[in-house]
Amino acid sequence: MKTYNYTLNNKSLASLIDFSLFEKEKNILIQIFCGEKKEVLEKILKEITNKLPQAVCIGSSTDGEINNAQITILKTVISISTFEKTTLKTTYIKEKNSFKNGALLASELCGENTKLLLTFTDGDTTNGEEFLNGIASIDGNILVSGGMAGDNAHFTQTFISSQNNILTQGSVGVSFNSDVLKVYNAYNFNWSPIGIEHEIEEVEGNRVYKISGLTPLDFYEKYLGSHVARTLPATGIEFPLIVQKNNIPLARAVIAKHEDGSLSFAGNLYKGDIVKLGFGNVELMMNNPLKSLFNKSKIKNTESFFIYACMARRRYMPNLIDIEINPFSQIATTSGFFTYGEFYHHHNHNELLNQTLTVLSLSEKEIEIEDNDSDNEVEDTTLSDHAISLQALTHLIQQSSEDYNKQSKELEIKNTYAQNLITSQKQFLKYAIHETNTPLSVIMGNIDMFEIKYGKNPYLSNIEVAMKNIFSIYDDLSYLVKRDQVKQTSHKINLVEYIKSRIDFFTQTALKFKVEFNFISNYEDIFIDFNEIKLQRIVDNNLTNAIKYTLANERIYVILKKTNENCDFLIESRSAQILDPQKIFEEYYREEVSKDGFGLGLNLVKRICSEENVGIKLESGENWASFTYTFKGIL
Repeated sequence: MKTYNYTLNNKSLASLIDFSLFEKEKNILIQIFCGEKKEVLEKILKEITNKLPQAVCIGSSTDGEINNAQITILKTVISISTFEKTTLKTTYIKEKNSFKNGALLASELCGENTKLLLTFTDGDTTNGEEFLNGIASIDGNILVSGGMAGDNAHFTQTFISSQNNILTQGSVGVSFNSDVLKVYNAYNFNWSPIGIEHEIEEVEGNRVYKISGLTPLDFYEKYLGSHVARTLPATGIEFPLIVQKNNIPLARAVIAKHEDGSLSFAGNLYKGDIVKLGFGNVELMMNNPLKSLFNKSKIKNTESFFIYACMARRRYMPNLIDIEINPFSQIATTSGFFTYGEFYHHHNHNELLNQTLTVLSLSEKEIEIEDNDSDNEVEDTTLSDHAISLQALTHLIQQSSEDYNKQSKELEIKNTYAQNLITSQKQFLKYAIHETNTPLSVIMGNIDMFEIKYGKNPYLSNIEVAMKNIFSIYDDLSYLVKRDQVKQTSHKINLVEYIKSRIDFFTQTALKFKVEFNFISNYEDIFIDFNEIKLQRIVDNNLTNAIKYTLANERIYVILKKTNENCDFLIESRSAQILDPQKIFEEYYREEVSKDGFGLGLNLVKRICSEENVGIKLESGENWASFTYTFKGIL
């Protein structure tokens, strides 16, 4: 096998290529990588098929061309390979359905001794993943290589060719049929994920409609800026979505933008896929690719390298891409082009890749055993100061990303631990409150029984007062712990009778603190539609607070005032002035730390009032304070 490369210039094709070298060859593969207009390819095909009618000829439009170590753009490279013991067969398919396209191509080209299927598709309409699935439906073991055509990032129209036929939609292919041909493939990715994980939420095939709650266009604008979002897909292709499939990190680059904010990618994504944005790891790209792609036994006898690399690699580091290509050209003739998607075979499965450099190593020679003492590796390329700076910057980004991921993992572990503690604490409180209710009820019941049988006892009266305070605290804690389980149903309540009953409950407690209640209502009956559990928390907390803070030998005025469709519930007394009205409803805040309680009651009252649209008004002056709660929509 031999390969000869030519870059089209102003000379005629006849003066550029010595066609006499190929006239007697029977098995000729011609690949044309055209970075120019379609008319240029038409002219080349007409002349070359006339000069070498026995040759198998395929071509593709490009986003850059490879001729050994030389990388060009807007040029045309012609690569001619001859084989001694390998036969070639070509065809083209123009089906619109990508899966059917692949299936038909494989049906026509694949045989018993087919070692390789080299194929190019258009880069505009073909779904590369479905195309490969179509091939797999016919032969899942066949090694597929090649890629999707480019058009210099215009994303308007790509083209491919088979013999004299030029297509703007469909696929072309060549099968390599041989018993001796050695074919190895490999790839370099070198794109690293960065940032947090995102979930694909709405998608159809390769068109994504929502990522983590955002349209894909808004997603790219958020993370890459408005300029990239406006100019997609021409820019931003260097920052693909990265997802793991079949143990391979796959990049999915944007190939089309739609008016609804959705984006089409070069391959399929699926609902529930976890993706990250990726960036080109220049540090990895500039390492000698031969060290990571092939072991020496596989490249020692290579006669030709075919490289199909993503356009993003060339555009991401246009002045350094030759560092990645050059090592191959030092071993064997190397040719290829920069694509809109690369085809790669991995563990009996073909994958559509993006952002990668895929390499085919071909040889008709017998494999020789490598001498372990020899070292024929290509020396590392000397890097410029600019390249070293890019390496350092990429290393910084990569290391920072790794540190971020490590810290995020540690934070996640700590957060899980904290959540478990909170859950355990809540569970403990639920059990404790539940178990407290029974002994409290027993104590209160026995106090009542003793008083019925023996009359009032001053010591038991003191116990009863304390128990009622404990009951009030118990009710607050019980509500806080179980508020999510509180039934939200409300019913008709006579507010006058209800508040009288709560005043009766706390009257003995008030007398213990040397204060008394004075209840006033301008109506005998005032009805509201309310949740009784929530109403009790509002009333009880205000009554107990009034008892604690009212000055000795003073009255607590509890007033109900109905006006139109509203009713004001007012509690007023002589007490110390409230110094900070803004904080009085905050959790754990108490104006007088000497007083008993947790400072939770009024915060709980405020929450309930917010939930039930009850107005709150606080007024205070020297030696007085009043709280007014306005219930709206009186029945």
